[in-house]
Amino acid sequence: MTDVKQKAIEAFEKQFGAKPEMLSYAPGRVNLIGEHTDYNDGFVMPCAIKFGTAMAARKNGTDKIRVLAVDVNGDFDEFPASADMVKHESKTWSNYLRGVTKLICERGCKVGGLDVAIAGDVPLGAGLSSSASLEVAFGNLLSNAFGLNIELQDIALIGQAAEAYIGCKCGIMDQTISACGKKGCAMRLDCRSLEKLQVKVPEGLEVLIVNSNVKHALVGGEYNERREQCEKAAQVLGVKALRDATMEMLDARKSELDDVTYRRARHVITEDDRVLAAVKAFESGDLSKLAELMYASHCSMRDDFEITIPEIDGLVEIMRKAIGENAAVRMTGGGFGGSVVAVVEPAKIEKVKAAIDAEYEKISGRKATIIETYAADGASFTVL
Repeated sequence: MTDVKQKAIEAFEKQFGAKPEMLSYAPGRVNLIGEHTDYNDGFVMPCAIKFGTAMAARKNGTDKIRVLAVDVNGDFDEFPASADMVKHESKTWSNYLRGVTKLICERGCKVGGLDVAIAGDVPLGAGLSSSASLEVAFGNLLSNAFGLNIELQDIALIGQAAEAYIGCKCGIMDQTISACGKKGCAMRLDCRSLEKLQVKVPEGLEVLIVNSNVKHALVGGEYNERREQCEKAAQVLGVKALRDATMEMLDARKSELDDVTYRRARHVITEDDRVLAAVKAFESGDLSKLAELMYASHCSMRDDFEITIPEIDGLVEIMRKAIGENAAVRMTGGGFGGSVVAVVEPAKIEKVKAAIDAEYEKISGRKATIIETYAADGASFTVL
């Protein structure tokens, strides 16, 4: 049993004075390529990671859900096990759970009272989808605890809707990979049809995540603003979503778009093409091509979508220089902080770590956190 699962069980026993009956777990994710394409009905290629959220739980025979958040200074909340739900004024973490509960009940499903202790080890604010991990673990817990038989993809959709309930109109990628990831594989996800293709991570390559320790928060203006810009571009181009557009179409209507909206659309259109090419590079083990595509993605996020920050850009360049040839490195996540991801040969990892330790603090005034991971399985539920 992983440390985080054991931590949730021990916290439950201490808080509620009984042993939990069940354990739900869902991982965070890192997106290898395909940023801000998901809500444009496009393509993405994430993988689940070895860090996640664990929930130890027991039915309590009431109509209340009582939750202990071990990692939020032992914060505690209680809310009705029904669709009769309002957001908490200050407990952001609990609003994800309230949203999931409300949406499941609005489907006509009946849930009852639960005592829950939550522990997680996804770094918060690192762009690794701690919120999706929380939503999926909780949705899967409610489904299994009360015999609702909600499919994992539907739990992912409920999690996405819970984000909108809180105020972030995110795409479906994060919740889908958290729910449906497969060990040893990245997933090519078609965010329109939800078709999933499991793509094996090539032999002899590892996923390295470097947290800049500049926290990001997607609830708010910058993320939603970019979504609106993409919707505006799609409207001008006469397509349902930018997934349906080509660069020829975009350039033909360039005079009808302001420069910012044009560049936002250019990022999404070219990023979709990069994802599909990256899948082929993964399948053939072509690290050189993958490196070219991942860096092009980073430059597009920096210049066209404008979601990187100097610390992230600097970190990418430090890592590229240390890796040398075939440096498959890019920013990952929604932007404005967070993490950098690299697909790298294990023999180069120590050199990359040394370069980050030596150089990053000089440009950022802080240290980075280096996270080695592998492509992990998605959500699980266990009766204890």
